[in-house]
Amino acid sequence: MTASRRYLLVSPCRDEAAYLRRTLDSVAAQTVPPALWIVVDDGSTDETPAILAEYAQRLPYLRIVRRGDRGRRRVGPGVIDAFYAGLDTVQIEDFDYLCKLDMDLDLPARYFELLMKRMESNPRIGTTSGKPWYTDPQSGALVPEICGDEMSVGMTKFYRTACFKEIGGFVRQVMWDGIDCHRARMLGWIAESVDTEDIRFIHLRPMGSSENGIWTGRLRHGFGQYFMGTSPLYYMAVAVYRLPVYPRLTGSVAMLWGYLRSWLKGLPRYDDTEFRRFLRTYQHNCLRKGKRAATAELNDEQAHIWNASHPVSVAAVSGPALSKANHGGFADGSVR
Repeated sequence: MTASRRYLLVSPCRDEAAYLRRTLDSVAAQTVPPALWIVVDDGSTDETPAILAEYAQRLPYLRIVRRGDRGRRRVGPGVIDAFYAGLDTVQIEDFDYLCKLDMDLDLPARYFELLMKRMESNPRIGTTSGKPWYTDPQSGALVPEICGDEMSVGMTKFYRTACFKEIGGFVRQVMWDGIDCHRARMLGWIAESVDTEDIRFIHLRPMGSSENGIWTGRLRHGFGQYFMGTSPLYYMAVAVYRLPVYPRLTGSVAMLWGYLRSWLKGLPRYDDTEFRRFLRTYQHNCLRKGKRAATAELNDEQAHIWNASHPVSVAAVSGPALSKANHGGFADGSVR
């Protein structure tokens, strides 16, 4: 029997006229179209409403939700508020998958088909994505954004609906797109992103540059990591690793200052001590063993939690397939 592939897209957007048509056209060209696509216009003041109205006449699955003008683009909690303004208009149980999709992306035609195929091959994968590439402002070449394999990326978070419900959805704070993946792992799910050519996509605007420039975006990242509970030692290692990434040196400095400034101010942190303990144990293991080995080890350790709460799924998978499910898929990232 063919697995059901009803998927929901929810796209918060504001003043995206420069990129909007590329995203709309790339979704319209998908080999498996969405059952429903809700675009939440979060008070746009440019040509975004007119472009959305034009495409709504052509795409039967496209629905527009309009919100009042809040004065400016609001990343982090503002984006998630807009996301829920769309999600709350439907019953998510009507869909097998859901995706928070940004409107500054160019997706390959088989993107969602292949993500669903990958998840069908491994019932433990709760959230997945391809990897973003962008045009380097200095060389003009397409280069990959740095995104860990243990996270689905925030601009196209594709979720199994059951996993999304189990983690309680997204936290309305800057680091929502990190907390969700770690919480999924706590519950035994696998979170991942995969960089293969057929699901590699173009990010038309570099990550962290959408509000007040890249410097502010990196400061915001530092605060977000502080809020989530990231280990200071681990975050220093991340900043060093990102030194060659544009803007070279200054981006890493901004990240560290954002974290340190938040600590000096005594800003509140994510109020879940068990989560923060789980996170830091994992991060310190990454420093000792490397992220790939630490993630594989953690996925193995957490398998019993998922197996106990999903007995029907476990019964349907046996032998090599069950081993693959517990280890997070094939080493080359392929779907077979």
